[in-house]
This record gives sequence, C-alpha cells and structure tokens, in this order.
Amino acid sequence: MSEGRLTHIGEDGLARMVDVGGKPPTQRIARARARVRMSSASAGAVSRGEVPKGEVLGVARLAGIQAAKQTAGLIPLAHPLALSFVDVQATVTAEAGLVEITSEARTLGPTGVEMEAMTACAVAALTIYDMVKGLERGVVLEEIVLLEKRGGRGDYLLEEPAQGSATREAPAVAQANGAAKGPRIALLTISTSRAGRAQLDESGPRLAALAEQLGAEIAGRELIADDRAAIEQRIRHWADAGGCALVLTSGGTGVAPTDVTPEATAAVIEREIAGLAEAMRDASRGHTPYWMLSRSIAGVRGSTLIINLPGSPRSIEQVGPALLAAIPHALELIAGRRPVH
Repeated sequence: MSEGRLTHIGEDGLARMVDVGGKPPTQRIARARARVRMSSASAGAVSRGEVPKGEVLGVARLAGIQAAKQTAGLIPLAHPLALSFVDVQATVTAEAGLVEITSEARTLGPTGVEMEAMTACAVAALTIYDMVKGLERGVVLEEIVLLEKRGGRGDYLLEEPAQGSATREAPAVAQANGAAKGPRIALLTISTSRAGRAQLDESGPRLAALAEQLGAEIAGRELIADDRAAIEQRIRHWADAGGCALVLTSGGTGVAPTDVTPEATAAVIEREIAGLAEAMRDASRGHTPYWMLSRSIAGVRGSTLIINLPGSPRSIEQVGPALLAAIPHALELIAGRRPVH
C-alpha cells in the first residue's frame, strides 16, 4: 500500500472494511473527551441534580457506556470488538457553564478502540443535550476529541493548545525558544462548598505559589466537589491524558464522612510514598494539636507523583517547605533519571 493512502479505500476506489484477521491481538486502550457548553444556570441545575428529566450525569454515563458497546452498529466500517472495559465520567464547572465528559475503552484485539471511546463521549454529550433542552435550547456540543490511544502500531497522546481559562489544559510542548520548562503540574482543590465558585478558592493560590517555588508549569487548576469518583477521574486525567509529572490536591484529607480524597488517591496510585505524608504531618505538629488526624497520602501513578495536601490555606503554607527539597528529587527518580544523592 502506498504511503498516505487511506486503509478504508480499496484498489477499486470503494470504501471497505479493513481486514485485520492476520493481526495478532494486543492490549488496546483509548481515551476521549467531549465538552458540552451551556449557561451557568443550566450547568448549576445539572450539578445539583435539579433538571426536570432527572439525574443528568448518571444517565449520560450509562448512555455512553451502552453506545461504546454498539459502535460497530453505528459506524459502518468499524469492527465489532469484545470490550473488556468501558468507563465514562462527567464533571461540571457550573460557573463556566461547562460539562466535561471523558471516556476510556479497552480491549484485547487486533484493532484499536478509538471509535468506541469517542462514540461513548458523543452519545453521552447528546444525552446531556436531550435532558437539558427543556431548560435551554442553546446548549452546544463544543468538541469530541481523542485524548490518547495505546497499543497497535503506535501510541498517540493529544498535545493540547493553551487555553485562556485557568481550569483548562495547557500544552505539553517545549517552549518556542527550545528552553526546558519545569515539570507540568495540575492543582486540584477538593471542596464541595467551593466547587464551581472560583472566587472562593483560597487553597488554589497557595498550591500555585508552591508550584512556582518548584519552577513548575501549571497545566491546570480545578475546583472539585468531595466526590470520590470525580476526584479519581480528574487525577487519572491529569496523570494519563494530561501528561503531568506532578498532581497536588488540597482538601478532603480529614476524618469527616465527606473526606474522601485519600481513598480516591489510593484507588489511582500504583505505589505509595509514605514518607511524604509523614513529613507533612510532622511539619504540622508545631502548628495544630490535631495534626495526627490528617489522612493525606502520596504515591506514584505511571510517571506521575500525586500528593494530598491539607485543605486549609495556612496549612499548605506550613507543610509546603517540607516538600520542596524532596519533590524535585522524586520527580527525577520517577522519570528514570538518577540524580546525585
């Protein structure tokens, strides 16, 4: 086959299904994203579960999962695949009027699952439109994009353009002048009371100040409610599709029933680094008699270091210095480089 030729076009110029019968089955993974834009009032109703048709995000997730399994019946030249895993997650930034949907599909087979992941996002986005149209007709399906594929002839990771919003992704590319940037970092404030209200986020600026001391490139800042599934999804996003070397969270590390950040983090990390959390608790001892109630954890997912910091802005300033020396050294080691000890 000549270079640049579309594989779905036969010698006769007609569309055809590609024969993958001779390809060995390999593990295939794909992740995709869709964004749905609406008014802040409608997004707030979605977030609070106050849409007349019912709980929008839960229905959209199920619709997306079901759609992924039906992809071969919807896309004419797609191959029927035995999916081993499909997941769809949705988060709301009410103030920005944004619902972001992310999906992941996996299979062990001879061809990729990009179409399954993107179909899941597309149908989940359409489901959101269908459920919100009674409140607002101006809902816009803003994008459907492949974030990542792994397996097969080559891997792919989306390099995203810079965004004006502080809560949107920045590019994972080198500076134009070729100078090396610091590590990419994502900052997540966990707080139900502040979610969707950026003006009330006092912890985010403290995390940003810590990132500045590390010389890091801030890839994104987000406010997330105390929802375990949402926290897991956003950490995975920034570690996997976002390509961040470091993810710092703030909040949800205490002993209240709503404090679920450590559980969400434990579900995501592959290796725990207990010493970092111990260092933060030790740094808090001189400032509060309740230092031993902190359940912060730290660990590694792939090539990403993830650390839970306390939710109090003052506490972030108190424990931050205990991390400044260790984090750059840890990032070097995680990346496979061997700095001088």
